[in-house]
Amino acid sequence: MDEQGEHGDVFAERRDKLATWRAAGDAYPTEYQPRDEIGPLHGAYESLEAGQDSTDVHRIAGRVMARRGHGKLTFVVLKDFSGEVQLFAQLDVLGQERYAAIEDVDLGDFVGAEGTVMRTRRGELSLRVTSWQLLAKSLRPMPEKFHGLTDVETRYRRRYLDLMVNDDSREVFVKRARIIRAIREFLDGRGFVEVETPVLQPLYGGALARPFVTHHNELERDLYLRIATELYLKRCIIGGIDRVYEMGKDFRNEGVSFKHNPEFTMLETYEAYVDYNHVMTMVEEMSAAAARSVGALQVRFRDHDIDLTPPWPRLTMRKAIEQETGIDIGADDARTVADLQAAIKAKGLEGAVPLAPTWGAQVDELFSACVEPKLVQPVFITEHPLETSPFAKKTPHDPRFVERFEGFIAGMELSNAFSELNDPEDQRERFMQQMQDLADGDETAHRLDEDFLEAMEHGMPPTGGLGMGIDRLVMVLTGAPSIRDVVLFPALRS
Repeated sequence: MDEQGEHGDVFAERRDKLATWRAAGDAYPTEYQPRDEIGPLHGAYESLEAGQDSTDVHRIAGRVMARRGHGKLTFVVLKDFSGEVQLFAQLDVLGQERYAAIEDVDLGDFVGAEGTVMRTRRGELSLRVTSWQLLAKSLRPMPEKFHGLTDVETRYRRRYLDLMVNDDSREVFVKRARIIRAIREFLDGRGFVEVETPVLQPLYGGALARPFVTHHNELERDLYLRIATELYLKRCIIGGIDRVYEMGKDFRNEGVSFKHNPEFTMLETYEAYVDYNHVMTMVEEMSAAAARSVGALQVRFRDHDIDLTPPWPRLTMRKAIEQETGIDIGADDARTVADLQAAIKAKGLEGAVPLAPTWGAQVDELFSACVEPKLVQPVFITEHPLETSPFAKKTPHDPRFVERFEGFIAGMELSNAFSELNDPEDQRERFMQQMQDLADGDETAHRLDEDFLEAMEHGMPPTGGLGMGIDRLVMVLTGAPSIRDVVLFPALRS
């Protein structure tokens, strides 16, 4: 917003005030030390009675959130990250010049103040100011303090305003940090090693998604922002790091929704000598640890009361689809895509379930349309189609399905895991099928990765692998309705 915009007069007035401060000295000092945080003062002086003074001197600093004057008294509400407290400024203590100056501070200014702690006759904990200093001048007006900032476009595009006035929003990101720390502590405690793999990759893989493409001038080649860390982390397993994980940004050039952002935080873990059943137990225990770090195992999310207490139910995709639709995808009369589409039509679901070119993709569409939205409480859906799971081992009882699970809460997928394929020849065959899918027009299909196949040919132990969406987990644990509420600076249309 420029000076000629909605707040042009206010902007000009504040610049005039800044000029006065510059003429009087440094309007933007380098530091304000020593300094006490505001929040702990409330606990330390809880026993201070109304109208009582202490002799304790404190120095505090923060943003001016409110100001009101009563003749020879001015009250200023000062807020830092830990809390807020009232400044009690008196003309006869500060003198005419300094008192007039504090009367002239604006909402949004940063101020440092020194004084003794007191409680007013109305019971308000305050600092009786003996000296104060302007630390930074705010040239633009704050959002209206008492109504808060509710416009979602402004909240997402100018997150600093949202954090400035909405305590609930700021608390979401504090909790996000605690959740991430709890997950790291959980994995570190189990002997996992955290590593970092390339974000710019010569060949993308590890997921079915379209990538973002960039170009490296010096190397004279196109590179891709990673869509997953899987193939690099598996190289670590092959190299002998038996428990490995990475938590970082992935990038997928796909749609935006309440649960999709083009860049997102993904946790991937790989553990040698275990299968996906072991990983299921780890996921529910890790999710419970994350929940405890910010509250309880019972949370409210998208109008549902969710109970994260382990263990979570396990249900095969075949059984889940049959329960909701009456279609048995494992039956002999549903073994081809044509047979399955005929069954969908016979059940009157053709309008609700999009058609797909392959049997596996059609199973996935059927599940997404008819089952996924109804999975409210935490549940693991196991045994997915081989065609949609190019890195998972086949189930021993039916080669059309693989040892894979997805974890769902409130109709949203949070985790995806496999008993990882470690047969290089089987992996090559699946890559070749993916390349055929690519040639047939599937832009999300995997590319052939010869370097990864060469690594596998050196031998890869049995491994359980996991991918978990951290943003979605934070949504559930904080009750945030949209991924944009848990990503500080989400991607938006221009």
